[in-house]
Amino acid sequence: MSLKVISLLAIATSALALAQSNEPKGTDQGLENLKPLPAPKPKGLMLRQGDLLAICGDSITEQRMYSRLMEDYLTMCVPELGVKVRQFGWSGERAPGFLARMTNDCLRFKPNVATTCYGMNDHEYRPYEERIGRTYAESETAVVEAFKSHDVRVVQGSPGCVGKIPFWVKTATGTVYDLNSNLCTLRNIGIDIAQNEQVGFADVFWPMLTAGVTAQRQWGTNFAIAGKDGVHPAWAGHTVMAYAFLKALGFDGNLATFGVDLERGIMQTSEGHEVLSHEGTRFRIKSSRYPFCACIQGADGPASYPTCSKDDPTSDNSIRSAMSLIPFNQQLNRVMLVARLGKARSYKVIWGDQQKSFTSAQLARGINLAEEFPINPFCEAFGKVDAAVAAKQAYETKQIKEVFRSAEAKTDMEAVASRTERERAPLADAIHSAFVPVVHTLSIDPE
Repeated sequence: MSLKVISLLAIATSALALAQSNEPKGTDQGLENLKPLPAPKPKGLMLRQGDLLAICGDSITEQRMYSRLMEDYLTMCVPELGVKVRQFGWSGERAPGFLARMTNDCLRFKPNVATTCYGMNDHEYRPYEERIGRTYAESETAVVEAFKSHDVRVVQGSPGCVGKIPFWVKTATGTVYDLNSNLCTLRNIGIDIAQNEQVGFADVFWPMLTAGVTAQRQWGTNFAIAGKDGVHPAWAGHTVMAYAFLKALGFDGNLATFGVDLERGIMQTSEGHEVLSHEGTRFRIKSSRYPFCACIQGADGPASYPTCSKDDPTSDNSIRSAMSLIPFNQQLNRVMLVARLGKARSYKVIWGDQQKSFTSAQLARGINLAEEFPINPFCEAFGKVDAAVAAKQAYETKQIKEVFRSAEAKTDMEAVASRTERERAPLADAIHSAFVPVVHTLSIDPE
């Protein structure tokens, strides 16, 4: 056994000793007894101009929800990077499974950056055993090193948490706490891999677990951060996952600043935004960067994005609920209005057809429009781009799981790869066609 694997097992043993304790009581599922190792901080933006990002994982990735949120963010919130995205989720997969297929399915597309999210199936839905940690450590290390050998920058993602024993896993044993203790141990092993290999790390487990506990305290035990089946999250859980990966990629969240001199009726904007005209303190703005929208204006459908008219911000199927549990808006989605030199005590801010009152002092400090106005002039346009992203990612699942495994592929893999890339191209082009500048109005009126 290599010294590297011995080191990983030593960390795993230490982490397990920290994570295991007496059986928990109450609704916190032993949260106070788990001892996660400190997660390493991102060291700046990992993505570069024109990069291709590969999002790799198991059935949770194949749900195409956190991967969709990530591609939405990259496409609309930071379009200046020109980053392209592919998702490679595979239901039921463990780290060794991806290692076996990554050359054929992923590396052929020459990604520059990759995120991995394994561990849920690797933990076998049972209390931790050393062989589980050993297999995970060996396979995840090999995946990272294979990516690095192809000059791919890597974010080692931890598994998420479970909310209950999944009904379909007939071999599952132990309690929910046992399973989360096991997953916490794999998370800690992942930290050691990231530090040893000098790659990024996305902490999915701990933010999900703590957000789920907070949500149940606020809104009741029916809130399932890990999904109704205990494993596959709805929109709230996937929002936490996307947050973890976007933070690990190093984004600072500065999407827009609108600086207003209320006395003279002048607005200055940050890059990606342009004042087209104004009447007093009513400004007409053209924006080629969007805020991240937690709901959209549009038709409902299977696995659709939350619609503003139906969204329940206390539901585990709401992106808005997750944004109240984690600092998504504060850290990744800042569209700041800073209005100074106001003479009135308070002002009515009108953005599109929504309005809200703020004191002069609040406006001088700055308000985050994306947080204060979840329903805003970008929601409809955001939904059109998201629909195109969803269609492309759905094809990527079909391409890898079906067509790449067809009889035709066994005969001529390269011909199949070329043909399916031609079929995928219009779907990728549709995303860019849907992403157009939004013209919106923002008024700051004295009350």
